[in-house]
Amino acid sequence: MITVKLFAVLKKLAGTDEITMAVPAGGTVKDVIAELSAKYPEVGKLISQRKVMLSINQEAAEDQMKVKSGDELAVLPPFAGGAEVTAAEVDQLVRVQEGPFDVNAEIELVKRTSKGIGAVVTFLGIGRDHSKGKDIEGLTFEYYAGMAEKRLKQIREQAIRDFNLIECGIVHRFGDIALGEDIVLINAASSHRPEAFEACRWCIDELKRITPIWKKEFTPEGEVWVEEHP
Repeated sequence: MITVKLFAVLKKLAGTDEITMAVPAGGTVKDVIAELSAKYPEVGKLISQRKVMLSINQEAAEDQMKVKSGDELAVLPPFAGGAEVTAAEVDQLVRVQEGPFDVNAEIELVKRTSKGIGAVVTFLGIGRDHSKGKDIEGLTFEYYAGMAEKRLKQIREQAIRDFNLIECGIVHRFGDIALGEDIVLINAASSHRPEAFEACRWCIDELKRITPIWKKEFTPEGEVWVEEHP
C-alpha cells in the first residue's frame, strides 16, 4: 500500500488529508495520480492543470518514477508566497509596450508567482545591424493592439499546459528600436530545466507564427517590411 498525503485546499476538496491506496505491480507516480484523480475529480482537475507539485518520500517526483509499498506520495498545492495568478497579474506578465523593459525585473516578476520554481530559461531578442546580407540602420515594430496581446496570452497558457511550466512571461516592444536594444523577452519557469528550455524555444517560434507584430528594417537601400517576425 502507498500513502497519499494532501494539504491545504487539496485536503478540503478531498475531505481528508491522507489516503491509502494499493500499488499495482510496476506502478508509477502517474498510475497513482490517475487513480487519485478518478476518485477525487476536483483534486484531479488541479493536478491536470499543473497547479500542484508531487513528491515521493519528501523528494521531488516525476510521472514515470516507480512506486512501491510503504512509499509516501505528497500532492502539494502552491506554497505560501506563490498564488493563483489573477487577470491583472497576467496583464503584467504578458504585454506589448513601447519603451524598454528591465530583464531582471521581468524575471523576478515570474519568480514571485511560485516558490516551486526551480529553473527560469530566458530568450532575449535584440536589434542587430545585419540581416540577410543587408546592413540595418534601424528598426520599427507595428502591432495589432488587442489581438497581439490575446495571441501572446494564448501562447503563455499553452506553454504552461503542454510543457508543465509553472509560469511564463512574454514582453514585446513596438515602435522605433535602436540597434542593440532589446525587442522581445520570454521567461519560461518550471520545476526542472528541461521543460523550461523546450517551452522557451516553442514560445518564440509560436510568437513568430501567430502574433500580429510586424518588423520594418531601415537599410541604406531603403525601408523593408520583413515577412517573418523577429
